[in-house]
Amino acid sequence: MKAVLLTAGLGTRLLPITETTPKCLIDIAGRPLIDWWFDAIEKAGVTEVLINLHHLPDQVRIHVNTLNTTIKVHFYFEENLLGSAGTLKKNFDFVKNEDCFFIIYADNLTSINLNDLLQFHKSQSHLFTMALFETNTPSSCGIATLIENGTVIDFIEKPKEPKSNLANAGIYVASPSVIELIPENKLPVDIGFDLLPLLVNKMSGWKTNSYLIDIGTHDNLAKARNEWPLLS
Repeated sequence: MKAVLLTAGLGTRLLPITETTPKCLIDIAGRPLIDWWFDAIEKAGVTEVLINLHHLPDQVRIHVNTLNTTIKVHFYFEENLLGSAGTLKKNFDFVKNEDCFFIIYADNLTSINLNDLLQFHKSQSHLFTMALFETNTPSSCGIATLIENGTVIDFIEKPKEPKSNLANAGIYVASPSVIELIPENKLPVDIGFDLLPLLVNKMSGWKTNSYLIDIGTHDNLAKARNEWPLLS
């Protein structure tokens, strides 16, 4: 099993912290955020991970290379940010022989059991599954409409008039063939804005009640630092 861990963001909402520390290395309960992700993907049976780099890349490389992990790590440096879907497009060869693989936004902190997500995906007929959670701020999220069989019948990124409160958790299981849908000759290209709308009626949604928070703001980072020690 393989995973793509998206870590290349600039983290501008967390300035001045991110002037000197990439977002994925910010401390949560005594460990860099990326360490918690390595725990999660290792438990899910991931044997190889691709990590995209851009902001302060050497710090990420040096830290990850010190980890005590069985996972083989591949780094992909983006001189210019490609966007989340652009990273997938450029690294199709990494996953082309897999039945499916994880795609994970590494600026989230979560207690989601990735094995549960994977087993749900394998029980569905679609080639893509998106983890979903209930949000109190749907206008600031990617919002999905789900029907009883688990099919996503609508998806809008940051809708002005949300049709539901089921938000994109930034954690997916995908078949490599989905990458072929990503628009050519457009960079940067984004999963939420550019790929997921193309998968409406062709993807599944998996609802979770597990803890999940985007640590990308100072308020959320403080909240995560208070709450996570009680969960980890």
